[in-house]
Parts: sequence; C-alpha cells; structure tokens
Amino acid sequence: MNYNETGKRIFIRDENCPIRNVVAQIGDKWSILILFSLADGADRFNSLKSRIEGISQRMLTQTLRELERDGFVERTVYPQVPVKVEYKLTELGQGLTKSVWGLVSWANEHLDEIKTSRNQYDQEHNEKTDNQ
Repeated sequence: MNYNETGKRIFIRDENCPIRNVVAQIGDKWSILILFSLADGADRFNSLKSRIEGISQRMLTQTLRELERDGFVERTVYPQVPVKVEYKLTELGQGLTKSVWGLVSWANEHLDEIKTSRNQYDQEHNEKTDNQ
C-alpha cells in the first residue's frame, strides 16, 4: 500500500486497490442481486431474469459475463436441443456472497431510516429550489 506525506494510506489511486478492482465491480446495480439469486443453486437465464425485477436481457447478459470473468459465476452449456445454459456460483462467488450478507442485512435493517432521510432531504431541497 502507498502512503501520502501525512502517513495516510492512499490506495484508491493504486491500480491494485481492492476498492477499484473488486468492490466497484460488484457494487453496481445488478451484480449483488444476481449473486444472491444464485445463492440457492444453479439457475437458468430466463429464470434469473424473471426473478430480478427490472433487469433487461442485455444487462443480465452483460453482468453475468462480468461475474463469470471475475470468477464469481460459472456458466455451463449442455449440448442438447434446445441448448441448456445454467449459471451457478463458484467457490469464490459463494465466499463473496457470504461476505456481502452483512451489508445486505444492514441495508434491510435500516431501509426505513434511509428512506425517511431521503424524503426529508428531498423536501428540504425542493423547498429551497422553489423559494429561489
């Protein structure tokens, strides 16, 4: 890790920074939802799409490819007619899902507080905008 002149870590600019290389990659809108959808076992594309509300076919395809590239998801093609494709978590993906569970639990526990805060902020800032 790198340190600045005051002795604080400055790893965010480093290309080996875990935030830049892992957290940012899985911190998008869909990755965590896909990982948790696969937590109970292998699933097919259309089943995932129907279970993840709001995701487009293109975005699901793109995100699954990124998760596969990073080693979190394994894609298996079965040579049959029609072709059957399944996605499942790798051991690395299972470990990540377990690690992220604390964040997901925290978010679930504090969702109402966060929504209340957002509403208050929006009301205050809309009033300021209206009064200007």
